[in-house]
Amino acid sequence: MTAPLHLVPDGFTPAPGRPEQARALHAIARISQGPVPLDFDRLAAEFPAVQSGLALAGEADLELRLACTGPEELRAVAAALHRAGATKVRIDLVLRTLTPTPVTLRPVP
Repeated sequence: MTAPLHLVPDGFTPAPGRPEQARALHAIARISQGPVPLDFDRLAAEFPAVQSGLALAGEADLELRLACTGPEELRAVAAALHRAGATKVRIDLVLRTLTPTPVTLRPVP
């Protein structure tokens, strides 16, 4: 049996120091930077949708965890990333969060 599919991830915890709004649209933005690196701290301060980020080695340079109020805010953040110098922005919607459950070990007969 599979878990039910929820578009709003369960267990979302807002970032410390940020007022909580109805931020039901969760997404991951994978970004390739241009010749000038993006300023993560400025982006996070300017857009409350930016919850956290990772600097990556590989195809993408940054991965941002976003929690948006709706599609309009998601489009605004993507456009701002392009204006800030991102050469490629890939947005993936988060359908649900996965949390591991404890494994029950059974003796082998």
